[in-house]
Amino acid sequence: MAAMAYCTNCGQAISGEARFCPNCGQGISNAAGASSTVVAAAAPPQMPLVCDIVGDNLQIARLSLKPGQEVYAEAGRMIYKTPSVSWETRMSGNTLGEKLWGAFKRKLMGESLFLTYFRATSDGEIGFAGAYPGKIQGFDLAAGHSVIVQRDAFLFAQSTTQLNIELVRRLGAGFFGGEGFILERLTGPGQAFIHAGGDFVEFQLQAGEILQIDTGCIVAFDEGVDYDIQLVGGIRTALFGGEGLFLATLRGPGRVIVQSMTLQKLRRELAPYRPGGDEHKGLDVLTGIFDSDE
Repeated sequence: MAAMAYCTNCGQAISGEARFCPNCGQGISNAAGASSTVVAAAAPPQMPLVCDIVGDNLQIARLSLKPGQEVYAEAGRMIYKTPSVSWETRMSGNTLGEKLWGAFKRKLMGESLFLTYFRATSDGEIGFAGAYPGKIQGFDLAAGHSVIVQRDAFLFAQSTTQLNIELVRRLGAGFFGGEGFILERLTGPGQAFIHAGGDFVEFQLQAGEILQIDTGCIVAFDEGVDYDIQLVGGIRTALFGGEGLFLATLRGPGRVIVQSMTLQKLRRELAPYRPGGDEHKGLDVLTGIFDSDE
């Protein structure tokens, strides 16, 4: 059996015919006497990231990099960096079609068309932060293990971690679950960090255990957790309970992270009579017509 090849730059598995790494875009040289970017057998071990998350609801992730360490991030999330950290914006993929398809998927996920890669030539530091008040959460993902996160949550990750689109499989959950049809999947090996609004509460669900969540308040959950929706109680609760007609339901086993504030809620509270948002407040829209000065 032929030995699997891996990129020495990011650790991504590579087919024998590939000329570029599909993850980081690094060129591959297999010519005789040339220094090859691809090595056989196991992928090179990755030095764990040293990250200190500081602040309360306006957090910054202070990431310390050793020489040769590389991460990629959502465009516009860097706050500062030291000169020893180089950066470049690029698309992943071997062909133009793969690059364009990857950019299209990132746009569907609410992310930028391009990703920014940061690589340390000597000891350095980078600071990352979200675009609105909230928390930063890190995941240390084993090889092949995935976590599903809300759309537009990705902040930065090791270059060995894969960021991909995750489609909601149930029609009802896509329409009424508060997260839409598009989620994000982060797959190891490697460390990844996300950002979402408010404070976080974490649950470890046992097999068959169910958690009912206000629509839009799901931050992340393990790939083994079942995601669906459930009707609230009676019609009176639906109209006047302030939570709408549905609740999102997550069934274990697995880890679940819930947020206390969504960006949609914040927008609605700042403009209470503007239509939209991730909740429906019964007759509030009608009463708002009479209360408005317009």
